[in-house]
Amino acid sequence: MESLLRECTLRHFPHGGERPLANFRVREHWVTDKRPSMLQTVTSVSALFLSLVLLTSGSTMLGTLLGLRLEFEGYTAARTGLILAFHSVGFVLGSLYSERIIRRVGHIRAFAVFGALACSAILTHPMYVHTDLWIVLRLLVGFSIAGLLLIVESWVNGVATAKTRGTLLSFYLIFFYLAAAGGQLMIGLGDARQFYLFSFAAILVALSLVPLSLTRSVAPQLPEATRVRIRDVLEKAPLAVMGALLSGVAMSAFNMMGPIYATRMGLDTSKLSLFMSAAVVSAMLFQWPIGRMSDYVPRNRVVLGLAIAGLFASVLTAFWGEWSIWLLFASAALYVGFASTVYPVSLALAHDQTPHEEIVGTNATLLLGFGVGTIAGPLGAAASIWLIGPPGLFLFMAAVMGVLTLVAIHYWKTRDQVPVQDQEQFVAVTPVATPALMELDPRDETYEEREEAAKEHQADDAVEHGRIKEDVREI
Repeated sequence: MESLLRECTLRHFPHGGERPLANFRVREHWVTDKRPSMLQTVTSVSALFLSLVLLTSGSTMLGTLLGLRLEFEGYTAARTGLILAFHSVGFVLGSLYSERIIRRVGHIRAFAVFGALACSAILTHPMYVHTDLWIVLRLLVGFSIAGLLLIVESWVNGVATAKTRGTLLSFYLIFFYLAAAGGQLMIGLGDARQFYLFSFAAILVALSLVPLSLTRSVAPQLPEATRVRIRDVLEKAPLAVMGALLSGVAMSAFNMMGPIYATRMGLDTSKLSLFMSAAVVSAMLFQWPIGRMSDYVPRNRVVLGLAIAGLFASVLTAFWGEWSIWLLFASAALYVGFASTVYPVSLALAHDQTPHEEIVGTNATLLLGFGVGTIAGPLGAAASIWLIGPPGLFLFMAAVMGVLTLVAIHYWKTRDQVPVQDQEQFVAVTPVATPALMELDPRDETYEEREEAAKEHQADDAVEHGRIKEDVREI
């Protein structure tokens, strides 16, 4: 590759000698065996992580803010759940189709388009509170946020190498969860009835465009969409599919209807923001110990244990949460901690039972299953609150965990289990992502092949760029 570039350089600059290969804007570690250090790698994506933090904070803040505003406007829980569920519909659609826009106009322009659409929709919410309008706005915001995340994640994926992808994925998760917790805390800065909290959320999303737009990193090649048919994954790893689906139901029920529950339990805005933030932190902290345990215990049993633990935690919150605010915070945090780890454990279980070459496609399929579950979650939780009252939220989630318990017991008895020594390593992941992030999964053994193909593609583009530039000068 290096000799090819030098030959092209001499051809285009015969009188000026050999010009540096940097004229072709090809990174050194793409043409030589030298690879950047971990510090250099993390520094190179600092702008991307800053965009991620701003985007996640703004979108998380908006989700809680909308639930509060609808509650203050006197909407029933059923109608609130219907409106909020369309964010998940938009997000799933964005995960499937936003890449067409990115491929057509490029990463930077697409990022500007999605950011402008999201900010416009966010600022339109407080202008007129109406069911039909807000359904459209939630669809638009969900689609735009999915597109923005796809661009950020594909860019991080483009910078990663086979040696650094696991660490970059870890940093991504840390920044994501901390930003989500921060977004929840920002709800306590004002009154959801006023306009300025919506403006603040829009400002955060708008500012997320700045770091990525100013980055000097070369735009990555968008990974080709790969997905294994849901029927194929269901035949090989049925418990993993059900775990991903029911995890989406359980988590979206809390994330979208949790503010309604907290408000009707008498929490003011500042305590509500702490309540939701504590749940996010709990989800982050539970990843490592549960993941480590699943490396030494059969994962079907881990899924069963998480389902039972989540069942008891949700029942505890439903019946005794009103006794003490500390009991409410603790039991709800336990529930979210257990429920949030069902998806990554289910993903690891699927990898134990599917071929290595299908890891990326399996990731995308389970991610889609989780997304479908997030649509059903707020609908079921809203109906339960409408029929039973505030405790209905956690009773609904207890029912979801109960179904998962029965499914796990069934497949424990009817399916052969993968021995512990043959299990894949657990990797913490967030399901609030797009298939581009799943490309970073360290368990994927085909990553190096795709990495080399991407390098060849970038180098060819650089050579072509140099030729075009010189032809223009000659003209």
